[in-house]
Amino acid sequence: MGEENKPIKWEGKATIEVRGTSEEIVWKVLEDFCNLHKWLPIDTCYKVEGIETQPGLIRYCASTKKGVDEKPIVKFFKEKLLTIDSIQRCLSYEIVDNNMGFKNYEAIMKVLPLQINGDDDGKRVGCILEWECVCDPVEGWSLENLHAYIGNFLKCMANNIELVYSPLFK
Repeated sequence: MGEENKPIKWEGKATIEVRGTSEEIVWKVLEDFCNLHKWLPIDTCYKVEGIETQPGLIRYCASTKKGVDEKPIVKFFKEKLLTIDSIQRCLSYEIVDNNMGFKNYEAIMKVLPLQINGDDDGKRVGCILEWECVCDPVEGWSLENLHAYIGNFLKCMANNIELVYSPLFK
C-alpha cells in the first residue's frame, strides 16, 4: 500500500492556563467523567454503564439546539473512558457513538503544572489544561473547525472552573 492510499487522520490540540486553581482541584473536575455538563455548555451528561473512575465507564452527553426551521435538534455523543491516571493527572477516552460526524475519535486530557518563569514571585497559583485528539476528517468541517471546537470548549471549561474555584474571581 502506497503512502497516497494511507487514510488521513486529523489531529487537534489545545492548552489553556487555569488561573488561581491548583492542579489537584482541576484534576478532581476532570476525573469526574460523568459531570461534564457542569463545566461545558451542554445540557446533560450522565453515566450509561461502568464504574466511576475506571476504564470502560461510558458517559452520554447531549445538547439541544434550534435547527434552521427552529425545530429542536439534539446533538449527542457517547464516550468511553480508556485510561485514567491520577498520578500523571491524565485520562483518555474515545467517542463510541454520536450524531455529530466524529469517527475514530480518541482524546487525551491532561492537567499539567504551571511553568513559572524567573520574573514570578513564586506565589502564582494555577495549572495548564491540555486536550489532544485524533480522528477521521469530519464531513462538512475543516481541520481549523476541529481546532476551534476543542479550543472553545477548553476555554469554556477553564473559565467555569476558575469562576467556581479560583479566589481571583470571587
